[in-house]
Amino acid sequence: MKALKKTKRQNRIFSEDIKKQVVKDIEKGKCTVTQATRELMVSHTSIYKWLYKYSLSLHKDCVLVVENKSEAYRSNELQKRITELEAALGRKQMEIDLLNKVIELAGKEQNVDLKKNFLGRLSNGIEFTKE
Repeated sequence: MKALKKTKRQNRIFSEDIKKQVVKDIEKGKCTVTQATRELMVSHTSIYKWLYKYSLSLHKDCVLVVENKSEAYRSNELQKRITELEAALGRKQMEIDLLNKVIELAGKEQNVDLKKNFLGRLSNGIEFTKE
């Protein structure tokens, strides 16, 4: 059996300027955390420590809510639909009020209460009786 030699990784220290530049690049979208880890050959943990330390927008205590664009779009569409339905309901209510007023005025003009159910024949000849 061959003995495997373990090589010790060289300990590297990055300056604050390099760390800040990496954080800026990540925040501007020039690179991702994964790309930065590969390029600098450091762990994700190190990059995230730099992000928490030097980032203007990312902090450990801050909770960032990420919403899918389709969810936001769907929410806006549903809100528009609610507004349209409320407007349609308002128009229908105005129509009902108008028709009730017409029935009332026609009844006053004819001296008949048109809202009452009348006993008599329907237009198709069937007897209508109130029980």
